[in-house]
Amino acid sequence: MLKNLRLVFVLLLICGVAYPVLMTGLAQLTMPAKAEGSLIKDQSGKMIGSEMIGQSFQDPRYFQGRVSSIEYDAANSGTLNYSPSNEELIERTKKDISKFLEENPTVDKADIPSDLMTNSGSGLDPNISPDSAKVQVPRIAHERELTNEKVYLLVEKYTRSRSMGLFGEPRINVLELNMALDQLK
Repeated sequence: MLKNLRLVFVLLLICGVAYPVLMTGLAQLTMPAKAEGSLIKDQSGKMIGSEMIGQSFQDPRYFQGRVSSIEYDAANSGTLNYSPSNEELIERTKKDISKFLEENPTVDKADIPSDLMTNSGSGLDPNISPDSAKVQVPRIAHERELTNEKVYLLVEKYTRSRSMGLFGEPRINVLELNMALDQLK
């Protein structure tokens, strides 16, 4: 019995204290920005978001990200697991499409990229596809009195390629892109 208790105590120290402290220390040394949550700060140093968690942008002067059934609340990570035939999902999608078309009158319904109208698995995805950004360019250029070309160039600049050239899809972090928009004159 005493042997078992010692084993539990030793394993508790190793797995519950030593290992987490070691991994946290290694992360802080090798990749401090990621270990701190990949925070994004403005020019004054004020924290405005995370590279890893999406945000809602309602102002038509900004790029919009993916829909989030949890309103980008990281405490409630996850999303409703509706099937494509679910009436609630169909109604929400129809409403989102109508709103998007109203805000982007130059876009045809068939040209709306699917990632703009669908949740990610976590409901927190901070990225959109390059096509999802490009379809919003005319609205943003008009709202900000910029040329479409200038905004397209910004989209190209902030497009990230596949990880290690193999994994995932090309993507754009919406918060970083919107911050860059604010820097344009």
